[in-house]
Amino acid sequence: MDPVTTRLEIEVERLPGEGWLALVGGGEFSFGETEEADLAWLAKSAPGPVGFLPTASGSDDYGRHFAVYLDEYFERESVIVPVYRHRDALRGKNAERIAECPALYLGGGVTDHLLEALPGTAVAEALVQKLAAGGVVVGIAAAAQVFGRCARSLLSREVVPALGWLPDAVVEPNFDPGHDRRLRQMMKGPKASPGGVRLGIGLPAGSALLLGPGGVVEAVGGVCTLGDPDDDLAVHGL
Repeated sequence: MDPVTTRLEIEVERLPGEGWLALVGGGEFSFGETEEADLAWLAKSAPGPVGFLPTASGSDDYGRHFAVYLDEYFERESVIVPVYRHRDALRGKNAERIAECPALYLGGGVTDHLLEALPGTAVAEALVQKLAAGGVVVGIAAAAQVFGRCARSLLSREVVPALGWLPDAVVEPNFDPGHDRRLRQMMKGPKASPGGVRLGIGLPAGSALLLGPGGVVEAVGGVCTLGDPDDDLAVHGL
């Protein structure tokens, strides 16, 4: 089965590289809700095991269930990269594990856990190098949001600095186009400055935005964008 994607004529700045960054809005893979999105990013990946990072959830069970899902739906192997805390992300062995996988999947959970564990570590740099060298990096739900310029803390509810792979954009997963207040607030948040946020991206559950080399932007399902926090919401594919 071939993935069904839509080419979007929008500009999304991202870290340079020959690989793909896939942002999945959310959904339960065990119920097939992310099947189309997963088919799309897997089609961009070279053969080999998919590395699963349980950092956001801290759950081994999540990784094991994900491995069963990939095997049953797509006949792809998945291996857990055991990064749970900052000290795990400092370990060279985990960076080596990432280098051995053509695709890396950051599972959902709590945004704060990722932002506490990854910045300034060998694992974070290995993920950057994966994208640069032509690999695939995937984030779902909370893990999709951390690739933006800033993110909403699930613990304090404040807007906090994020990984910045999208240096002038923010991402709102599990997005409902009828309730866009949180996306607008994040675009206006203090951590969005200086320089401001040029683009707000709303990803409903089951949808995905795939950002490829050369500025290629593809979508699975519906994706929403805001060029300004006071603009009308642009809806693509819904």
